[in-house]
Amino acid sequence: MTRHLEWKVGLDLVEDGGRTKAEARLKTGTSTLTGHGSARCNPADADVPAIGDELAAGRAMKDLAGQLMREADREMEAMGAGTVPQRTGPGYGWPEAVQ
Repeated sequence: MTRHLEWKVGLDLVEDGGRTKAEARLKTGTSTLTGHGSARCNPADADVPAIGDELAAGRAMKDLAGQLMREADREMEAMGAGTVPQRTGPGYGWPEAVQ
């Protein structure tokens, strides 16, 4: 039997005073998860809004993905299945740059 689901993801971006904030929402039909991310422009750098948008959106989606994985881990544990150990720290970039 084939199962088909459609989950909707919405992403809102707001830029104000050199800071971009993003909110990513995943609607599964039975629940909604919300991820948050932000980026700021270093005053010494050129202001390129697209870069702030990409960073904030990527961080919001990464937050959302982490929440989804933690929810799946909780559900697997509740069913008696083991989970995969989680890595710590960012997988790329400078740790102090990841918020």
